Amino acid sequence: MRLTFYGVRGSIPTPGADFVRYGGNTACVHIELEDGTDIVLDSGTGIRLLSAQLIQKTSPINILLSHNHWDHIQGFPFFTPIYQKGREINIFPGQTNLDEPDQILRQMEGSLFPVPRTALHANIDIVQLPAEQESFTVGSAHIKRVPMNHPGKGSAYCIEADGCKIAYITDNELYPPYKKETDFQTFATFASNADLLIHDAQYMGSDMPAKNGWGHSVAEEAVKLAMASNVKRLALYSHDPERTDDDIDFVVAHCNDFVVAAESPLTIFASAEGQTLNFNKP
Repeated sequence: MRLTFYGVRGSIPTPGADFVRYGGNTACVHIELEDGTDIVLDSGTGIRLLSAQLIQKTSPINILLSHNHWDHIQGFPFFTPIYQKGREINIFPGQTNLDEPDQILRQMEGSLFPVPRTALHANIDIVQLPAEQESFTVGSAHIKRVPMNHPGKGSAYCIEADGCKIAYITDNELYPPYKKETDFQTFATFASNADLLIHDAQYMGSDMPAKNGWGHSVAEEAVKLAMASNVKRLALYSHDPERTDDDIDFVVAHCNDFVVAAESPLTIFASAEGQTLNFNKP
């Protein structure tokens, strides 16, 4: 299994000299399984960069959306495989409040985009699973999902394949002021013993309470969840658009202080655009 980060920013893209090392594109992670199956987590602006690799293949592309907020779907119209004649693209919407599971395509209607969805040549299938369905398969991967805590709702995912487990929990508020969809202990069980936990860390404790209820976790809480889940590595994700590269370095150092104090074997790093992780079978 190989995983590559193509977009790690939350809310809005952030170009500029202060955002080079970690990148400014919004949410997109690519997982390639040993059998060649391609799984794409979210379709923010980072998915445009993924086009160059996947346009070379003819096999199906499977996109798992956490939710439909703009920074998680806005790259889709620029994803060149959707213009590839006959290319199979399966889109799994998150468990959201919206009745329109094809929201990712609706952004290409009317005056919103110059190329209409009717001009797409790929065979695009919106795979709407029953809300209560917690697991499904994609290629050789067994995938589980749970609702996340975010305005408009959505899904967190665990992908298990090739003897590895990846947990993807972004745009998630572990301790929201509104009614929880999923509590802390359920998330801990969900991500239990994962090789990698990718978790929302857009805020820090110092950002609260001003941003309480905005649908994102503070980095310190992500560390707490990672240790409770006994995961091997934690990738801090969905970096705040105001946070520069140096600011993110500080967040990582701050989080590592908690790991040292707890004498935990957990490894923490900040997800970075273009970063690739290879996972070998145990």
